[in-house]
Amino acid sequence: MPAEEFVAGWISGALGLVLGHPFDTVKVRLQTQTAYRGIVDCIIKTYRHESVLGFFKGMSFPIASIAVVNSVLFGVYSNTLLLFTATSHHERRAQPPSYTHVFIAGCTAGFVQAYFLAPFDLIKVRLQNQTEPRVQRGGPLPRYRGPMHCATSIFREEGPLGLFRGAWALTLRDTPTLGIYFVTYEWFCRQYTRDGQNPSSATVLVAGGLAGITSWVTATPLDVIKSRMQMAGLEQRAYRGVLDCALSSVRQEGPSVFFRGLIINSARAFPVNAVTFLSYEYLLHALG
Repeated sequence: MPAEEFVAGWISGALGLVLGHPFDTVKVRLQTQTAYRGIVDCIIKTYRHESVLGFFKGMSFPIASIAVVNSVLFGVYSNTLLLFTATSHHERRAQPPSYTHVFIAGCTAGFVQAYFLAPFDLIKVRLQNQTEPRVQRGGPLPRYRGPMHCATSIFREEGPLGLFRGAWALTLRDTPTLGIYFVTYEWFCRQYTRDGQNPSSATVLVAGGLAGITSWVTATPLDVIKSRMQMAGLEQRAYRGVLDCALSSVRQEGPSVFFRGLIINSARAFPVNAVTFLSYEYLLHALG
């Protein structure tokens, strides 16, 4: 597989992660905890109790793993399209693949990425849900002292499969969602780019942002289920599967539970995915 696809995916993913992680922390807490009345309340309580560092809990491990996860996403997507089109990245702009091929390539990338992402995402969610301040003299220590301690604790307490808790929900979330993600991006770029030309930076920014929002609107219900299943091991609660988690959540909190975090997801999605796609396209051009 062309190395530049993986390198560009790695760097662009890291940039998007740093930009979006504080939003992601708020989203995860809203989805898994009932102590917050809304986005603003969550932000204020997190800042007061944990300082600005509280918004960056769990970020070090995703930064370390983004080289694998995002390079797999963009690498698999681009190379699946190559199987359909037998053309290079730049030639695709002159003779673009069908939207069906784009959707299948995106779904394939989402499916493969999910199993690389699952352990890293689990550790991130567990760390983000720790509300203790980093320094707490005389107070209780956090359950997890860092990403490696979190990983080893899950392995010891929940077994090897514990590291893949919520992986099926993650797969169901990412497989169709990333197909929609790439189709939205390609559609917008084609609508606002002349034939035979590459899209402008402004077009890429807007297309990436809209793709992010569209995909998260689709993904949020399963994202809620995924986050709750990931936290179930810590709370000594076992869901029998995705459907059981969904039904239990609805019984306890009503159908609106599936839209928790939708606003913050959408607010995060536009800038994060705009930056991700712009840096990805720029790096592909530079490396190519």
